[in-house]
Amino acid sequence: MIRFDAGILRGLVLCASLAAVHQAQADETELPQDIQDTLYNSDMMDPAQPLGDSAYRNFVAKNPPPWKIGYASSYAGNTWRAAVMNRLQNEIIPKWTDLGLLSEVVITQSNLNDSTQIQQMRQLVDQGVDAIIVCCSNPTALNQTVEYAHSKGVPVFSATGYLTSPYSVNSSANFVVGGNMMGEWMANELGGKGNVLIVEGIPGTSASDSQNTGIEAALANHPDIKVAGQIAGMWTDQVAQAEIQKWLATNPGKLDGIIIQSASELGALRAMKQSGRDMIPFTIGSELGALCYWRHNSDFVSGAIHAWPPGDDFEMAWNIMMRTLQGQGPKVRSILAKPIEMNKDEMLAAIPEDCSEDSGDWYHPGAEVWASKEYLDDFFLRPADPEAYDPASHPKP
Repeated sequence: MIRFDAGILRGLVLCASLAAVHQAQADETELPQDIQDTLYNSDMMDPAQPLGDSAYRNFVAKNPPPWKIGYASSYAGNTWRAAVMNRLQNEIIPKWTDLGLLSEVVITQSNLNDSTQIQQMRQLVDQGVDAIIVCCSNPTALNQTVEYAHSKGVPVFSATGYLTSPYSVNSSANFVVGGNMMGEWMANELGGKGNVLIVEGIPGTSASDSQNTGIEAALANHPDIKVAGQIAGMWTDQVAQAEIQKWLATNPGKLDGIIIQSASELGALRAMKQSGRDMIPFTIGSELGALCYWRHNSDFVSGAIHAWPPGDDFEMAWNIMMRTLQGQGPKVRSILAKPIEMNKDEMLAAIPEDCSEDSGDWYHPGAEVWASKEYLDDFFLRPADPEAYDPASHPKP
């Protein structure tokens, strides 16, 4: 009997798989029909969302694990980013280090400066990282740098939003679907009639613009819902609070609801409490302070929409990255999940009575609820449990 080295055997399987794939259509039509219908429907898709086959279908990391990863964060100034950092440092890094698949994570911060982020990404490549994760970044500004990383064998993964480079792997919720859910929810909450204020995230970022597209599409179906104003909360509670207070002070007319992107709903809560006006419904994502207000005022709203629980969303991107480095072969350029709705009974079960309405922490449904291993399997050509990967089986360089 001929015995094969594990790396050689893996290479033979990979070649056979690739030969079969090249004969098939390579795009989102490879995904299960229910995922196509709900998340890749052209009517609910950001027209700039990168679709089609991934550049990493045939990719295997050039170095064996443990891998050195770069996290080129674009911002650190809100509770969402703090929750991501907490998950990364206190759960993800220890877990994957213990699995023998991670050596270190090099973290940079660019404070919304594209030029700084570009410089930091190039430095990460030159320092020998095996992959880079970015978050919520400008969809076009990084493209040349992403191509540079690709030329050096370093894939770039965009968490919570997309880059338009053909050499990035993007992951997030479908934010048009999420925005549509928010708009429809508000229309139903108001009985189809009323004046609403829309509070965007950071205009110009894909996640914010996509949500706004979905909100506007939903409200177009409800002509008696009028947009009284539109402002930017910058996904930061303090900014959102100040901007809402300013808007309320200069617009004394009747306002019936606020459609606001997380992480800003705690800012809406504080602004309304201080305004002297009666409380009105606003969309709640996953910020615990706003969920706690609902817990203490159970008839405030009928539900919440978890559009991007930070730790879960980042862990989804991390798992996609690890699968790609292992050679599992992502099928498509953008791997999308669906926002999770929470009803009153679910909220009462999840949020304790002794919670704080001032809390800037986040509720997380859990990574396996947000994007389970079984769910992510559907997006890869050679799916496997990434946590069970044997470093000794990795093809030798």
